Amino acid sequence: MSINLEKGGRINLSKEAPGLKNAGIGLGWDINATDTGAAFDLDASVFMLGANAKIPSEKYFVFYNNKESPDSSVIHLGDSRTGEGFGDDETVTIDLTKVDPTVQEIVFVVTIHEAESRRQNFGQVRNAFIRIYDTTTNTEVTKYDLDEDFSRETAVEFGRLYKKDGEWRFQAVGQGYNAGLQSFVDKYV
Repeated sequence: MSINLEKGGRINLSKEAPGLKNAGIGLGWDINATDTGAAFDLDASVFMLGANAKIPSEKYFVFYNNKESPDSSVIHLGDSRTGEGFGDDETVTIDLTKVDPTVQEIVFVVTIHEAESRRQNFGQVRNAFIRIYDTTTNTEVTKYDLDEDFSRETAVEFGRLYKKDGEWRFQAVGQGYNAGLQSFVDKYV
């Protein structure tokens, strides 16, 4: 049975999903009808951070132009340019047994491509969520529905996996930013 999290909520994956090795991270959203004159393109990005809260090298920044981490543990399955359809819009798979031991945290961020020039923000997005499921059994472990109104924000940190006492845990973050993807790159590099 899946555990629904609220903003700030946490789950110990080792206890709630013992034996979880291959996790799917599904990220989804719907776009409200708008008159910005341009299509929406939301992008999921993953930052694999060491104990210093920085990526060990640029290859640990996984996104539509770098779809696989150097340890082959994190794979981005591709960019959905429209977000149309039911279910996950973008998916990242993680083999928790392959994650480089120096990586202590894995951050999931969604940004709006060219948000400023297209006059777009997360206030025009609804039904956003992040979920974790076991890719072997296709069983959902946890889900976080982002119910907040991000009326000016152009980027949102959906959630993060982190290691504590040798166990993988997940935190539902839901923190909005009035920034683009480059600001996260600057923060974590």
